[in-house]
Amino acid sequence: MIKALEKPITYVKGVGPKRAEVYSKLGISTAFDLLCHFPRDYVDYSVQVPIAEAPRDDSCCIKARLVKKLAPAFIRKGLTVYKAILTDGTDDITIIIYNAEYQFRSLSDGKEYILFGKVAGNIVRREISSPLILPADSPDLIQPVYHLTEGLSQNMIRQNIHSVLESIGGEIYEPLPKEIMQRYSLCALDYAFENIHFPRDSHALTVAKRRLVFDELMTLRLGMSLLRERSREATGCRMEKTDKSNISDYYTSLPFELTGCQRRAIEDCTGDMCRSWPMNRLVQGDVGSGKTAVAAGAACFAVRNGYQAALMAPTEILAHQHYETLSGFLEPLGIKVALLTGSLTPKNKAALKEQIKNGEYQVVVGTHALVQQTTEFRRLGLVITDEQHRFGVGQRDGLAAKGENPHKLVMSATPIPRTLAMMIYGDLDLSVLDELPKGRQGIETYAVTGKLRSRAFGFVKERLAEGRQGYIVCPMIEENDLELQSVKEYAERLAANDFKDWRVGLLHGRMPAADKDKVMREFKDHELDLLVSTTVVEVGVDVPNAVIMLIENADRFGLSQLHQLRGRVGRGKYKSYCILVTDNVTEDSVKRLKILSSTSDGFKISEEDLKLRGPGDFFGSRQHGLPKLRIADMSSDTELLRMAQAAADGITSADPGLNKPEHAGLRELAERLFDS
Repeated sequence: MIKALEKPITYVKGVGPKRAEVYSKLGISTAFDLLCHFPRDYVDYSVQVPIAEAPRDDSCCIKARLVKKLAPAFIRKGLTVYKAILTDGTDDITIIIYNAEYQFRSLSDGKEYILFGKVAGNIVRREISSPLILPADSPDLIQPVYHLTEGLSQNMIRQNIHSVLESIGGEIYEPLPKEIMQRYSLCALDYAFENIHFPRDSHALTVAKRRLVFDELMTLRLGMSLLRERSREATGCRMEKTDKSNISDYYTSLPFELTGCQRRAIEDCTGDMCRSWPMNRLVQGDVGSGKTAVAAGAACFAVRNGYQAALMAPTEILAHQHYETLSGFLEPLGIKVALLTGSLTPKNKAALKEQIKNGEYQVVVGTHALVQQTTEFRRLGLVITDEQHRFGVGQRDGLAAKGENPHKLVMSATPIPRTLAMMIYGDLDLSVLDELPKGRQGIETYAVTGKLRSRAFGFVKERLAEGRQGYIVCPMIEENDLELQSVKEYAERLAANDFKDWRVGLLHGRMPAADKDKVMREFKDHELDLLVSTTVVEVGVDVPNAVIMLIENADRFGLSQLHQLRGRVGRGKYKSYCILVTDNVTEDSVKRLKILSSTSDGFKISEEDLKLRGPGDFFGSRQHGLPKLRIADMSSDTELLRMAQAAADGITSADPGLNKPEHAGLRELAERLFDS
C-alpha cells in the first residue's frame, strides 16, 4: 500500500484525536482501515414514491419541497425536536429531527429534497423521524449507509472517506498482476474503492464490489497458504516406517473391517508423519463415518515410533467417549490410554499428570485440562483435536507447544461445504471419509407439526416396547435459567404422563460433569429407556441400542446441527428413525425440514445450511477462527470464491511464500487480513 494509507487516521482531513478514538471502536485506526469500512447497504434515491402512496411502517424515498419550518420544541434538558413540513403536490409530510440543529438550519424553504426513512402516522398526517435527506439536485443518487457508533454520523464517514480518496488522487498501489485482472475481468483497485463508496450508478457499484470481494477471498486463501508454509518448519518428531513401527496388527485386531477411505486416511497420516515437517491434516467425515478409528491408527503409529499422542475433545462427555473407544482399540496392543479431565480430584489429577510426564501412558485423552501449564508430556509427537472449530486458537497452540513441533491431526464431524472447508482449513491437508462403515443403518426422517405430537410419542413408545432406547431433544439457544427450567419441567411432565411406564433421564449442559457422566452411563447400560436432553448430545454419544430421536421445535436448529443430532441414532444393527416436530409452520421452516427429510448426505445438507444461514451463523460466534470478512459473503459469492481460490493457488504454486517483488502487495494484504 502507498504510505498515505498506512498513516494513522488522524492524518485524514477532518479527523482529530477525539474522532479517532470514536473510530477505534469500529476497529479503524488507519486511512486504509477507513477505506475498508465498506457500506453495509445503499439507498437508491432515484426510486421514489408519492407521499399519498407511501407505505406506512416501511422505508421508502419521497421527493418533496420544503414549505414550512416549525419552531423548535425543547422537550427536556438535552433533547430538542425540530420539525418541518414538505409537500409533493399529492400530500404533505412532516419530518422530525432530534438534536441536529445544524442539519435543520441547512434546509431551505422552497427547495426540493429526497427523504429516505420509515413513514409513520395516519391517513390525515404522515411523518418520518430522523430521515436521511438529500438535495434533489444531487448528482449522487446512490448513497452508502455505514455501520455507526456513538459520535459518528453517516455524513462524517462519507466526508472522511472522500478526503482519503482525494488525498491519494487515484494513485493507489495495484497489488493484482495484470494477467489476473484480465483473466477474471476485474476493474482497477482505485476504481473499486471510489465506486464502492460513491457509486456513479448501479453498474459501477456491481463492478466495484466484484473486485473487492475477489481481492478479499483471494487474500484469505493466500493467507492460509502462508500459514501452511510457516507450519513447514522442521519437526522434532520425524517418524519412520519400519518393522518396529508396523501397525498391521492394529488393522487385524479391530472387531470390524475398516472402509477403504479409513485405510487411506491412516496411510495419509503415517506418510505425513514421516516427512521432515509436521503433519497438518484434517480428517473430515459425516456422522458415524469412523474418524476415531483413523485417529487411533495414527496414534498407534506414533507410539510405535516412541512418541506419545494426545487427543483433545471439546466436552467431557466426548472425551469419555473417545477414551473408551481408544482404550478398546489400543490397550489390547499394549498401548496404555489415560483420561485427563477437569472433574478428576486434585490428588488423582496430580498422580495422573506425573504418570503422563514419565511416559507411563502413551496416549492421553482429555478436555482443555490437557493444555494446563502443569500438564507435561515425556515425548509428545502427535496432537489430535476433535471438532477444532469449537476450540480457541490459543488452546490448540497451547497443546502443540507441549511437544517439539509435533504432528497435528484434526477431526471434524461437522460437514462443511468443500468451498468453505478450503478456506477454514486452508492450511491443512484434507482426508475425507465418504463411506459409512458396514452394517450402519439408514435413518428414516419425518417432519411433523405439533398437532401430531401425541402420535409421534406413540411411535417412540413402540420402539421402547421392542427393547430399544430413544432421545427427545429440546432446543436451548442459551443455557439461561428460564430455558433450563422449561427443559426440566418438560422432562418431568413426560416422565409423569406420556412416558410414565418408562425410565426417563435428563441431560443438559449445566449439570456437573459427574452427574452428566452418571446419566450417560445409565443410558448406555440401558438403565434408562428415554433420554430427554439439550444439544449436549450433539456429538460423541454412542449408544447402538438407541434407535429413535425426536427433536422438539426443530425449526430453531440449523440444518447441520439437526443432522448431527440425527447421527446419534442408527449406530447399531437396528432400523432407526428421526422425527422433527415443529409448531412454526412457515414456508421457510417447511422448506428447511424437507431438505433434511429428503437426504442423509451431510455435505449436501451443509451446502443448503450455508445458503440459508451464511458462514457466521453456520458456526456460531465465529469460533471457526476465520478472520472477519469485510465485504465477501462465502454463502452467496460462491462463483467468485472458486475463481479467487484458483487465482491464489496459481500464484502460490510458483511462489509459495509470496517472496517475489511483484507479490509484495498481495503478501501485505494477506498478512493484514489475519492481523485484523
